[in-house]
Amino acid sequence: MLPAPATRWLILVSGVLLLAGCQTGLKVPTTSEVAPNQLLVTPWTGVVWQPFPLPSKRYVPFEPAQVDGRPALRVQADSSVSILRQRVSVASDGLTGPLQLRLSWRADALPSDGDLAHVDRSDSPVGVLLAFEGDRSRWTARQHRLSDLTQLLTGEPLPYATLAYVWSAQHPVDSVVFNPRSDRIRKLVLDSGTSHLQQWRDHVRNVQADYRLAFGEEPGPLVGIALMTDTDNTRSRLTAWYGTVSLQPAKP
Repeated sequence: MLPAPATRWLILVSGVLLLAGCQTGLKVPTTSEVAPNQLLVTPWTGVVWQPFPLPSKRYVPFEPAQVDGRPALRVQADSSVSILRQRVSVASDGLTGPLQLRLSWRADALPSDGDLAHVDRSDSPVGVLLAFEGDRSRWTARQHRLSDLTQLLTGEPLPYATLAYVWSAQHPVDSVVFNPRSDRIRKLVLDSGTSHLQQWRDHVRNVQADYRLAFGEEPGPLVGIALMTDTDNTRSRLTAWYGTVSLQPAKP
C-alpha cells in the first residue's frame, strides 16, 4: 500500500494537469462560479475550463470580481486548494511550436512560512501550470512506476513534464525550484517576496525558452494549462486574483 503522502501527491498531480473524471461524492462547482471565458484565452476554444476539487482538500471557488478596474477571478483561500484547468489530447490538439503566455495576477498575502522547495510548505498564492507530453523512454524506472501507479488510481498517467509559474516567498525571480516530490514538476518564479503584494503583476513569457531553462531540453506538445491557488500545507488564509491569462502561438 502507498503511504499517505505519496497517495496524495499522485492524486494531486494527476488531478491538476490531466482531465481525470471528478471523484465520486465530491461537490463539483457550477459554471456560475467561473468568470467569463474572455479572461482565459487559449487556442483550445472548444474546450471548457473546469474547476477541480481534490479529494480530502478544501475547495474554494473562482469567483468573478473587479479589482482596480480590472475584471478578475478571485480566490479567497483558507487552508485550501483551488484549481481551474483546461486539457486536450496530445494526438489531436496538443500545441507545438513557439508559444507566448501572458498572465496577470495579484495577491494580498503570501502563505505563512511557505517554501516552494520544502515538502510540507510548498504553497503558492497564485500559479499557472503547463503540462507537456514528451519522450517517456527517457524517464527513470521510478518515474515510470509513479506514472503506472497514477494510471491505476485515476485512469490517467502523469504528465511527461509540468512547468509551473509561481510566486515565491523567498526564491529569486527567474529561479527554478524543483518540486520536492518529483523532478518532473519544476517551478519558475515570476514574483518574489512581499514588495509587490496588493498590486497587479503582469508577465509575458516565452514558453519554449522557459521550458528549456527549467528542464534543459526542448518541450514536447503542450496538452494542459491550469490555474492553482494553494494554501493547504501552510494552513494559510489569503485572497488571490487572476486577470487575463492568454496562451497563444508566438509571433515570429
